[in-house]
Amino acid sequence: MSLPLSSPIHRTSAGAVAAGDTEPVIAVQGLRKTYGSTLAVDGIDLVVYPGEVVGLIGPDGAGKTTTFHILAGVMEASAGEVRVLGQWPRHARLQTGYLTQQFSLYLDLSLEENLRYTAGLRRVPTARYEERRDRYLALMGLAPFKARLAGQLSGGMKQKLALCCALVSQPQILLLDEPTTGVDPVSRREFWDVLATLAATEGTTIVVATPYLDEAERCDRIALMYRGQIHQIGTIQELRDSLGLHRLEAHLASVQDLDRAAATLLSQNPPNQPPTIADVQTFGDRLDVLVSEVEGGIAELRSRLAAQAIPLTSLEVLPPTLENVFVTRLRQHTSDPPFIPFPTPRVPRPMPPLAIAATHLGKTFGDFQAVQGVNLEIRYGEIYGLLGANGAGKTTVIKMLCGLLAPTSGTMALAGQTENLRGAAIRQRLGYMSQKFTLYDDLTIRQNLEFYCGVYGIPRSQRGDRIAWVLTTCGLADQDQLITGRLPQGWKQRVAFGASVMHEPEILFLDEPTSGVDPLARRQFWRLIEDLARRGTAILVTTHYLEEAEHCNRMGFMVAGELVAQGSPRDIKASQPGQLVELVVDPIPAAAAYLKGVMAPWRVSVFGDRLHVVVDHPELALPRLQSQLQAAGLQLRSLRPIPFTLEDAFIGLVQRQETGP
Repeated sequence: MSLPLSSPIHRTSAGAVAAGDTEPVIAVQGLRKTYGSTLAVDGIDLVVYPGEVVGLIGPDGAGKTTTFHILAGVMEASAGEVRVLGQWPRHARLQTGYLTQQFSLYLDLSLEENLRYTAGLRRVPTARYEERRDRYLALMGLAPFKARLAGQLSGGMKQKLALCCALVSQPQILLLDEPTTGVDPVSRREFWDVLATLAATEGTTIVVATPYLDEAERCDRIALMYRGQIHQIGTIQELRDSLGLHRLEAHLASVQDLDRAAATLLSQNPPNQPPTIADVQTFGDRLDVLVSEVEGGIAELRSRLAAQAIPLTSLEVLPPTLENVFVTRLRQHTSDPPFIPFPTPRVPRPMPPLAIAATHLGKTFGDFQAVQGVNLEIRYGEIYGLLGANGAGKTTVIKMLCGLLAPTSGTMALAGQTENLRGAAIRQRLGYMSQKFTLYDDLTIRQNLEFYCGVYGIPRSQRGDRIAWVLTTCGLADQDQLITGRLPQGWKQRVAFGASVMHEPEILFLDEPTSGVDPLARRQFWRLIEDLARRGTAILVTTHYLEEAEHCNRMGFMVAGELVAQGSPRDIKASQPGQLVELVVDPIPAAAAYLKGVMAPWRVSVFGDRLHVVVDHPELALPRLQSQLQAAGLQLRSLRPIPFTLEDAFIGLVQRQETGP
């Protein structure tokens, strides 16, 4: 039975069931919140049932954090009805766990001390605290680190500790505001598996905001927010179906053909006919084309490419992504951020064959080998992605390449030079955006940009145009006197990116440039990055958002300081052993727990109402898998092979390196 887009679904120990036989735990009607003359939330209606995992996605300023503040009882609504567990939110605070974007940890206290302090605030009796502490630390894999200071934890471990603190009072509801921003893909998947376990086995109701749309696909329902309103809500399948479009993944004979093909496909549709091609997006080694009808879309695509003599090597029909849904819906209410070409042309100059070259590059800190034996070659005009879990050595590699750290071993060349790589002359040919924004919070936006004009030696005659370009691209043309420290994270990222590229560097290093940035702004980032590459800039980028890593022409995976795989996105996915399989099985929680007991746990992951399972020899493994599920009393409703995503490939490669098959 198909459900309307407003119909919620919730899980029980018996699997996902339609709501209607139980009372909602969150009921919101006509919620409004104003700050002076600013309307932050504008008439939200939302109902959440026990055991549901509901995702809120939307651009910066959509009203997600304000909604969380009101549901958590730390802020009053300006108008509307809000009930949490049948009460006013402030009366339900002891039954509500709230994880903010900043985690609220005490970094100079140990894990144990952070948990004990939170339990005291939540009035948890000692005996119950100790039982819950041990259970949740074990669930998160943190039990061996109880005495470690929180400030000494990795980003993923801090995130898990913050979740433990939110759970120690055993709340009925968890509110999670972008809990995995800046956390590596392995930790993010582990985190979401924990959420699925909590919802399924303990009946915890979870509402989560995330900028990562691949994460949102793990939710039972997803609400699309924009300008303080919920514009659509439904399951991932309902949202895809409502789009009415199909996605074609087109691979071309050469990377150089991608931009020409995109322009051809987006050219004027025939007059008096509805457009067959609705959208085209360029990735590192392919095009994604949204079409209104499959056969007609394929014919139109082939015809337009053939007319321009652009060879097509392969074509697949795939479901639309959640990003396709989200961006299409946003475009119905607003336009994309402006794309403004760089204000001045690059002065031609002789270029060496390679922009970046590293041979046997290594770095040790005391007895710790952070990077070992890295070999890297990046050409001008190429976007290269360096991917890895937290602590894999990515940032250390970037800091060595751009002269901020001296290598312990190996050789490097930048722009054809091997000597004096830390000198001012070569640095003015580089751009660098670090994870920490590289901005001065106590200066205005304009003062920051003027400072970087001086640092990069931009001629005074060009500074006005360059600064105006950054401000307009960021959507801040009339707000240049704002203090930078007061900007939301996504806006800081935009300004920092502009500051790092306004001298049009020959070589650009971007360390997680889009962390916490909403999907529309992320698309704008990548249009600018691709434009710089077309103009000849060599770009080395790190990211934890593996869907956006598809924009890279080539990439390398780092594990424990070593570069263990390199290639195009398509090559990386195709090189994975085995097969990824999607299962619909009842009940999902029991099936996930069972399969993690009979195979390596990393091979099994919960995605909303279905499981993703990696098997090595499908011809043997799939019949065995079906018989195992049947013997365990689990009802298998459907099973189908699906293509590996980059995240699947990355996690499989990391886990095989660390633990074996």
